Amino acid sequence: MAGFRMHITVSSVLGVGYGAAVVQPMGFTTEAGVLAAGVTAIGGMLPDLDHQAGRPMREMFGLAAVLVPLMLVHRLMHAGVSHEGTLAAFLFGYLVIRYVAVEIFKRLTVHRGMYHSIPAMFIAGLCVYLAYQSEDRNLRFVLAGGVMLGFLSHLVLDEIYSVGWDGMKPKLKSSAGSAIKFASQSLYATMFCYLLLGGLLYLAYVDYLKTGGDLKNLQPQFATPRGAP
Repeated sequence: MAGFRMHITVSSVLGVGYGAAVVQPMGFTTEAGVLAAGVTAIGGMLPDLDHQAGRPMREMFGLAAVLVPLMLVHRLMHAGVSHEGTLAAFLFGYLVIRYVAVEIFKRLTVHRGMYHSIPAMFIAGLCVYLAYQSEDRNLRFVLAGGVMLGFLSHLVLDEIYSVGWDGMKPKLKSSAGSAIKFASQSLYATMFCYLLLGGLLYLAYVDYLKTGGDLKNLQPQFATPRGAP
């Protein structure tokens, strides 16, 4: 399979292209483009979180311990939580993710399990969509799409590297088919993954309606290009 540097390099290159497209022709701000590029690059590391001794696990849980509570701050303030309560929630969230969630994740996942799959890619996108609070729902779609793009690049690279060569003849390695998949050998892991995906889809649907979504048109509309009438 591809190494950490290869994954982060490819997802970063994709992130630059995606971020540029977010600005032009989609018409979002430069800041939004930079953010989209960043989440795309991060998405390329996410599938390797199930590698128990992996560098991505250490770095991503450390990053998530800061970013996840930070993204929830706006929601808490909007809900009327006091400044002290918001700060306490931020610190509590950091400790839970940094020291508790990582241990639970280690015990519930195996390398190249369901976390390394297409459903997990959609779960990652939905988590970003739900966690990021913005009045611009289109931007939330864009960021969710970015993290899924990075996630998918990791899966595709792993499948490419699962093909070896015996002279001029391609030869599949034992890891072939273990990255881009919709189910694993564990029925319980597969069921849990799809239950989680279904739950997040429901929450995203409810959130969409609360923010003025139109049931007849669930497709996000791009922002109006800057300079357009």
